[in-house]
Amino acid sequence: MSTTPQRPARTPRMPREERRRQLLRAAQQVFVAHGYHGAAMDEIAEVAQVSKPVLYQHFPGKRELYLALLDSHLENLTELLAQAIAGTQDNRQRVVDTIRAYYRFVSQDSQGHRMIFESDLMNDPDVGARLETFNARFAASIADVIAAETSVPHAQATLLGRALAGMAQVSARYWLELGNDVPLEEASELVARLAWRGISRFPKEN
Repeated sequence: MSTTPQRPARTPRMPREERRRQLLRAAQQVFVAHGYHGAAMDEIAEVAQVSKPVLYQHFPGKRELYLALLDSHLENLTELLAQAIAGTQDNRQRVVDTIRAYYRFVSQDSQGHRMIFESDLMNDPDVGARLETFNARFAASIADVIAAETSVPHAQATLLGRALAGMAQVSARYWLELGNDVPLEEASELVARLAWRGISRFPKEN
C-alpha cells in the first residue's frame, strides 16, 4: 500500500517588524565596521542571513537603511534625555541626570553613538537635518534650565545650552575611549558638577 509523502512543514515567516529589527542590527554591524561608504548591501544581507531581495523588500537602498538606523538611535537618545529632564523639578539634578544619560547611551548602545556623533555622512542634507533637529531640541531643553535658574536672556541661554550639550557629548565619548577607567557615575558627576558651577555663577532670576 503506497502512501503519499508528507511535505515538510514550512518555516513560518518572520513578522515584518521583527525582520526589520534583524536587518537594522545587521546594518549596524556593517556600518560601524566599515562606515557608510565602505558598507555594501551584499554584506548586510549576508550578516542578516537573508537574500538581497528580502533586504530590498524592507529598504530600497543603503541610504534608506542608514537613515532608518540613525533615526532609531536618535529616538533612543532623545527618550533618555527627555526622561532625565522630566524626572525631577530640581534643576541641578536635571543637569546631573542629563549628562549621565549621555554616558549611559555611549556605554550601552552598541556603538550607536558613532553613527550620531562620528557619521561619515555629516554633509548629507537629510543626515545633517536630523542631527541639527536633535541638537537644537536638546540645547533648547538645557536653555530652559539655565533660564529658570538665572537672569540670562533667551538667546544667551540657548548659546550656553549648545555649549553644555557639546560638553556632555565630547566628554562621554572621551570617557568611553579611556576604557571606563573612571566609573560612569563618577565621570558623569564630575562633568555635571563643572556644568552646574558654571550655571550657578550667573545672576539669579529676580
